[in-house]
Amino acid sequence: MTEKLRLGTAPDSWGVWFPDNPSQVPWQRFLDEAERAGYEWIELGPYGYLPTDPAQLRDELDRRGLRLSGGAVAAGLHRGADALKQAVEDCRAEAQLLTALGARHLVLLPEGYTELDGSLNQPADLTPEQWRNLTAGMDTLAATLHDEFDVELVFHPHADSHVDTQPRVERFLTDTDPAHVQLCLDTGHIAYCGGDNLEIIRRFPERIGYVHLKQVDPAVLARVTAEGLAFAPAVALGAMVEPPLGVPDMPSLLDELGRLDVDLFAIVEQDLYPCEPDTPLPIAARTAQYLGGCGIGPVRTP
Repeated sequence: MTEKLRLGTAPDSWGVWFPDNPSQVPWQRFLDEAERAGYEWIELGPYGYLPTDPAQLRDELDRRGLRLSGGAVAAGLHRGADALKQAVEDCRAEAQLLTALGARHLVLLPEGYTELDGSLNQPADLTPEQWRNLTAGMDTLAATLHDEFDVELVFHPHADSHVDTQPRVERFLTDTDPAHVQLCLDTGHIAYCGGDNLEIIRRFPERIGYVHLKQVDPAVLARVTAEGLAFAPAVALGAMVEPPLGVPDMPSLLDELGRLDVDLFAIVEQDLYPCEPDTPLPIAARTAQYLGGCGIGPVRTP
């Protein structure tokens, strides 16, 4: 049932959250180690982390036998017209790079309401007008990218954002255009926020357009809840873990995705920021082999 799930990884699994940050591994090392870990498909990560010149990026990927599945852009569409204009500009730049490399998926990350230190930077709840800005802006942005680039924009629910819990995810899907707006189902963020990945897949099968695979450590999550911690400090505590050490249960999740019987990228995206440079590779290699054993691939011998 999992033959149509294509396994990949992302710079996030190497602790990369920013285009340029001295605490992150250099992009060359990420590409080398993604290959060594056994992956064939990768995401761009933050725009500007990997080379943005299509010829250079193509050469770097080809030398390692890697292929590009998609990229990601962050936007605060709830802020209104100016934010939408900026998002269109940012997504066009990334879409040009993606399509030059044959990729057709762009993940839209909503703006978070907490900082790296856990402090609030805005209210955790949107006003009705802000919610309309978010959903209408997503409709416009997705239609624009589809019409101009034949790129599918998939929305990524995210912890400490305005679309985090399952009720908010379901409301977002109900209030956006199913003809253009699909979901990047991040299994770790859904579980972190108390949601049920299997229920979302069953209720909205036609809206699942892309998947980020990760698991959550229940013990760390219990501490996060008890102490009211924000997402970045939770990640630093090890909230996201490699399978099969956390939740959701990976075999049942993959089986449910397989029942959709559609081609789907399933990209490992284990939040590790910040981490020691030697930490990611062994985790990535074990994860690739574990998921390969669950029936998804391709996985090369590390």
